[in-house]
Amino acid sequence: MKNIWVPLSGQLAQQRKVETIANNVANANTVGFKKDQLVFKEHLTAFTQDSGDIDVPRKEFSPADFYHTQGAENAMVAVDGNFTIHEQGQFIPTSNPLDIALKGDGFLEVLTPTGVRFTRKGNLSLSREGELVTDQGFKVLNALEVSQESLREPASVGSFPKPEDRIFKVPTNSKITISLDGEVLTNTGTIGKLSVVEFADKHALKKEGNSLFITPDETNILRTDIKTTVNQGFLEGSNVNAIEEMSELIKAHRHFESIQKAINAYDSISGKAANDIGKF
Repeated sequence: MKNIWVPLSGQLAQQRKVETIANNVANANTVGFKKDQLVFKEHLTAFTQDSGDIDVPRKEFSPADFYHTQGAENAMVAVDGNFTIHEQGQFIPTSNPLDIALKGDGFLEVLTPTGVRFTRKGNLSLSREGELVTDQGFKVLNALEVSQESLREPASVGSFPKPEDRIFKVPTNSKITISLDGEVLTNTGTIGKLSVVEFADKHALKKEGNSLFITPDETNILRTDIKTTVNQGFLEGSNVNAIEEMSELIKAHRHFESIQKAINAYDSISGKAANDIGKF
């Protein structure tokens, strides 16, 4: 029976939801992690087509002619989108001078083997070369001191320092202090400023794993008038509420099982239609 695809589409959608919630729960204690959420929609083929002219046939009407389903019997559940919830996570005090937590919408700019990426994960350390790196070894970058207008001019972009030239380095045996605006100071003075950027549309960011994000459009990056503050000696915890996610996970599992019962019922009806009715 073709109607079996209706509950099957719902089951596939619920499976995606279970996987998303399970990933959120698994990262409930991951520093800087932002949870994901799926949005579903009902897809009706009849509503995606233009309504034609009304053609009333010349015939004797029955009651069934006055009850139109608008294609609802062929409806299906579709995943409308996967969204990252960028709510602020709680601050965890660590008293480690190399730990930072960002308060606001900003992200720390880092250099990875595949290019520049952005993260909220602030458990930093120093490499053997004296470079400031994340726990994954990605190199933290110095702020790019330019105006937002110059970033929109393609001719001036080529004159900016390359990311490799902006790697943040700390002198050996230096005790550092990080101000709220990201400036890094030692006993000899300011040695640089952490590159904290914001985005015109943070929902355009895409996850890449390891708490890294990438923006598909460079013009989405805001480097001026940053309102995000850098808090030294803290880490930002995950914004996942484990209790709420576990509750959602249980409901998703139950919904999945209910749809499975509907599929079994369709399968049973189909079997009877093929075996029993054929005997007459």
